[in-house]
Amino acid sequence: MILSELTVRDLRCIEHAELSLHPGCNLIWGGNGSGKTSLLEAMFLLGRGRSFRTRNSERLVRHGQEGLVAFGRTESSGLEGGSWVHAVGVEVHGREGTRARIDASAVGSLADLSRVFPVQVIDPEIHKLIEEGGRRRRRWLDWAVFHVEPQFADGWLRFVRSVRQRNAALRKRGGTTKPWDLEVAASGERIAEARRQVVEQMQPYWRQAVAGLDCPAGELQYFRGWGAQYSLAEALEASRPRDELRGLTHAGPHRADVLIRVGGKPAREVLSRGQQKLMAVALTVAQLRLLKDVSGTTPTLLLDDPAAELDSAHLKHFSRQIEPLGCQLVITSLQPETAALGAPDRVFHVEQGRVGRYNVPS
Repeated sequence: MILSELTVRDLRCIEHAELSLHPGCNLIWGGNGSGKTSLLEAMFLLGRGRSFRTRNSERLVRHGQEGLVAFGRTESSGLEGGSWVHAVGVEVHGREGTRARIDASAVGSLADLSRVFPVQVIDPEIHKLIEEGGRRRRRWLDWAVFHVEPQFADGWLRFVRSVRQRNAALRKRGGTTKPWDLEVAASGERIAEARRQVVEQMQPYWRQAVAGLDCPAGELQYFRGWGAQYSLAEALEASRPRDELRGLTHAGPHRADVLIRVGGKPAREVLSRGQQKLMAVALTVAQLRLLKDVSGTTPTLLLDDPAAELDSAHLKHFSRQIEPLGCQLVITSLQPETAALGAPDRVFHVEQGRVGRYNVPS
């Protein structure tokens, strides 16, 4: 799946931009603050319904405007020669929130965007995948599980709704949670098992990526969100006094984590910032390789100024890791070249929010 066309209006510093992208390597270059990363945000928005830089989509809207629009065309080819083209549009308005359409039809969930445009990003904040708490890693894992198990997104929505109902019952004096306990336990067990299977499948890809990127060897483990000695139904019952005290459900897959350890210790405690970035890149490479082999999914990969995050030696290692994937690349840079990642197929120049094709001097 590739993004062939992108149109953006009123996103950060970009008033209007149109790009016709190559299915191979695309380079977007320009000075700091010119709008390079904003274009990557627009692409990510089309595939995820949100930015990779902020949880508040309203912050993406250009100053003085009421909303933004991102529109794209995606293309894919089937094993038997068939091809599909989809029109994807996302609008963000302050009062109305985020609305998305695929082929002119409103989506039931923003997760549906990933079905027609799977996209992943490696940006300067990627070390937070190692450094921060479990929320970011759960999101990273769930995106992979979604592509391996298409029903996962619907199951997750059912679980979230049942937890909200259970929490409401916990806060209501004299209320009973038993009807919701059953649904939380059943849907939660299914979510945890789907995640566990994907982490297990990822293990060989993880080991290959760590070795290929020459970063410290680490262990990848899955914590499902409650003790291994209990079923989720038993864990809910055991935590009931605390749940009733705080009006919250403490056990379940919403508390899960992907644990990354080096020498038996949490990676964030023993690795430098640079090593954390390398390990996070290894996680992403492992994820992309798994998706290609298991589900046939080849996402577009966005690289936000990789030369500023990885030295030339590790960039070459990284290039060798992603080359077999054959995925569409969109790279930002301060210069009109990406020596360590090879010659780009198409180059764009951004200056003060204006975008144009750039012809590389021969």
